[in-house]
Amino acid sequence: MKRVATAIALVAASCAGRGVALADGASPANTLAGLQRQLGACIGAKPLGPPGSRLTVMLTMKRDGSIFGKPKITFSRLEGDAGQRRQFIGEAERAVEGCLPFRITQALGQAIAGRPFFITLGRPKPERGI
Repeated sequence: MKRVATAIALVAASCAGRGVALADGASPANTLAGLQRQLGACIGAKPLGPPGSRLTVMLTMKRDGSIFGKPKITFSRLEGDAGQRRQFIGEAERAVEGCLPFRITQALGQAIAGRPFFITLGRPKPERGI
């Protein structure tokens, strides 16, 4: 039997490493697209890490939007010096943790409970001209 994995790949950034709390009045996500919008709004709009750095975090959600255990880093491409790399990893962890628990409906919670989600954080490397 095939392993079922649900993935949300989102290239996002944090506001200087701080997750922006979701508005208390925001309605819970009822679809994966709604969950992606919720996460994007929470993470923020400022670039995260040195250009070219990327980090993929895996987490598994419960029915109530909280997660099992701690998010795990499953992939990293780290640019910059050692200090910039450590700072980027810390900012990424704080950005994801600052968005938890996710606000989801009971129906979405039943559909996604126990399935892995992957969130990619970072920013692209600027293209070089010819």
